[in-house]
Amino acid sequence: MARLPYVDPATAPEHVRELLERLPVKLNVFRMMANAESDFRPLVGLGTAILGRQKLSPKLRELAILRVAALSPARYEWVQHVPIAQATGATAAQVGALERDDIAGDAFDPLERAVLRFTTEVVREVRASEPTFAELARRLSAQEIVELIVTVGYYMMIARLHLDPPAGTKVVDAIR
Repeated sequence: MARLPYVDPATAPEHVRELLERLPVKLNVFRMMANAESDFRPLVGLGTAILGRQKLSPKLRELAILRVAALSPARYEWVQHVPIAQATGATAAQVGALERDDIAGDAFDPLERAVLRFTTEVVREVRASEPTFAELARRLSAQEIVELIVTVGYYMMIARLHLDPPAGTKVVDAIR
């Protein structure tokens, strides 16, 4: 049960209603976000950019989102993003390792482990340690690192807003 009301498109201000109607997938999280009228369009735009336009590898993005979900803990984000992660190449072994909190195991290659360590430290400590940051900086561009930070922050926020039934890959597919 949502603790805040969902915006009803029928009674929403025109600019909010228009955006809600244009969304290709009608998730309740969008109706929850619409309570923040001035933030709604930028939030949807940021989510679209994260899922569809980043230089950061989609698989790395999804592994980071699943790590955020596990650390939050946000079962909603987990359920929503497992199918997306799998569609980007994450294996069942990787999903299982993340669910078991095994981010250092053999399921991940060195870059994936670095991304998961970085994500963990950003969620828990706000910023990554120097050794973790240095390792990631050897493997990713400044653009990809900033995109990773934006992704982690965005999904920490989304995890705190609301729960929707699983949508599978519909949201990502709609962006393509």
